[in-house]
Amino acid sequence: MEQELQILWAAVTAYVLAGVVAVVGVVLGKRPERSVLVLMLAGLALQTLSIGLRWDRLGHGPFITMFEILCSNVWSLMTAYSLAYWRISRIRATAAIVMPLMFIMLGWLMVAHPGEGHYPPTYNTPWLYIHIGLGKVFLGAVLVAVGLSCVILMRHAGIGRQRLAHLPANPQLDELAFRCMAIGLIFHTLMLIAGAIWAQDAWGRYWAWDPLETWAFITWLTVAFTIHARLAYRLSPPAHAGLVLAVFITAFLTFFGVPFISAAPHQGAV
Repeated sequence: MEQELQILWAAVTAYVLAGVVAVVGVVLGKRPERSVLVLMLAGLALQTLSIGLRWDRLGHGPFITMFEILCSNVWSLMTAYSLAYWRISRIRATAAIVMPLMFIMLGWLMVAHPGEGHYPPTYNTPWLYIHIGLGKVFLGAVLVAVGLSCVILMRHAGIGRQRLAHLPANPQLDELAFRCMAIGLIFHTLMLIAGAIWAQDAWGRYWAWDPLETWAFITWLTVAFTIHARLAYRLSPPAHAGLVLAVFITAFLTFFGVPFISAAPHQGAV
């Protein structure tokens, strides 16, 4: 286990360096995009190796203990954001906002106990992996939308307007954020369906309104409401950005808070 943790620390160091370079680049008006991408990919490669070594040693995926859930969530969020950063050049300056947000989860991960956990054999079906994978894509899409929305809100508040001037105009960022939210809604819906099928295998019922299921449904409603409001009421970019942040906070509470305080069967098995 010592080797896994050392590699994970190296990955976290690469992520932190990527964030620092991104922030310094915005402050100084530079565009160190290649350096940020290389550091993020290096962190991803190291974290993938660490997760793979632990998976091989324990024989189950990273979704049982708090440490494993945080680790896999950080990995999935970084994967989604790195892909978006690589493919959509217009959003690259948002790394100066997204990476500091990731620092919170990285700090939480590094203080979590890396102890081992086990789950009942009934949990081990392909639907569990499908359910978890779809949820992580949802979180990644929302994270990208949050980065775009934060730029819109900072401009609206007059913060760093000159430093962020080379980014596209707010309507274009708003459209990208809306598309990310639409992708998020699709994957969240699929996650709920896959989760219900897995629950039938694991517990003999499709849905039971336990705390995590209830909050997952609330999160789905907030995403659907945000998309509906943006389309039906033609919200301004700052108003839509505020709703995107509300979705992120709700999703954060659902995925990072409820599993650790709930005594229902979902505890420790997101």
